[in-house]
Amino acid sequence: MTAMASASRPPAAVTALSATEPMTRAFDVRVTAVEQLSPHFRRITFGGYSLRHFGVHGNTLDLRIKLMIPSRSANGTAIPLPDFRTEKPGWYSEWLALDPAVRGAMRTYTVRQARLDTVYPEIDVDFVLHLDAAGNGGPAAEWAARARPGDGLVLIGPNNRAAHCVTAESYAGIEWGPGLAQRVLLAGDETAVPAIGAILESLPSYLSGQALLEVPSADDFQDLTSPADVAITWLARGTLNGRLPHGERLQAAVRAAVPPPGWVAATAQAPSAGPDPEDVNVDRDILWDTPARLDTAAIRTGRNPDKPAGALPFYAWIAGEAGTVKDLRRYLVRDVGIDRKQVAFMGYWRQGKAEL
Repeated sequence: MTAMASASRPPAAVTALSATEPMTRAFDVRVTAVEQLSPHFRRITFGGYSLRHFGVHGNTLDLRIKLMIPSRSANGTAIPLPDFRTEKPGWYSEWLALDPAVRGAMRTYTVRQARLDTVYPEIDVDFVLHLDAAGNGGPAAEWAARARPGDGLVLIGPNNRAAHCVTAESYAGIEWGPGLAQRVLLAGDETAVPAIGAILESLPSYLSGQALLEVPSADDFQDLTSPADVAITWLARGTLNGRLPHGERLQAAVRAAVPPPGWVAATAQAPSAGPDPEDVNVDRDILWDTPARLDTAAIRTGRNPDKPAGALPFYAWIAGEAGTVKDLRRYLVRDVGIDRKQVAFMGYWRQGKAEL
């Protein structure tokens, strides 16, 4: 979440709490390197001494951060963002109240790699470039397309002091949590590729499973590796006869990888269909259905779930275009019968829907 091209997922715990250390903070960084990975992927490396205070306890996995994409003046110069403090309650509302021509755009991305123990800390963020023939696209894609070393940016991410502070809650920007699972499935479109790549690199060797990644063309395939026994399959929408609809190949691949009632037995459930998950209007609401949220909701309502998240041998992580994710959510939960607390479903973006 690149994942990503920009992602419309909910902010990652950016509201200040009454804790000694705030969970998040703003970091002033500069572009230190730009690498065109493929026709649709561009890696931007951000560096800054402020990143000494960035990070979580452990691997970054699918860690989400916010990038504050600056507006541009009439002559093309980036307009600096007014100084603001993310640890201040109500900062998001204050940002929204700014003139759109000044505040720019806020977009969610995934940290692809982090080198935080070096003298000059850096993080890599992979952008998906969805641009038309004239080079027009969303604000983040257009910014990434013209980014050069030295360009400044403000990002909002985890305060590493909070990760070690008992009075601060944990940063809610990571969803990957396989628990006791021995076999995993990762599936997503191009916006999920950076998160899946980072997760794969951190997996323990005893895990097995599959990673399914749908991208615009075969030229966008990347050399991803993992210590785990996970088969990585790339799926290109572009073909000799044209381009397939977004998500078509990914849905077919997931259905082939997890056919009903296949994993029902593996998850110690009865070989029958599961309950139909509640409907989500992905044109209006964000589809974000994860085990951590389900467990949190159970605790808040006083319910004791039969099995906590991560207690079963199979775990799936599904992210990308919300319509595709919704269909896969219904298939895996209802048709295959997988426990919802064993699957993270995340609609990173919605086809045809513009972001703020």
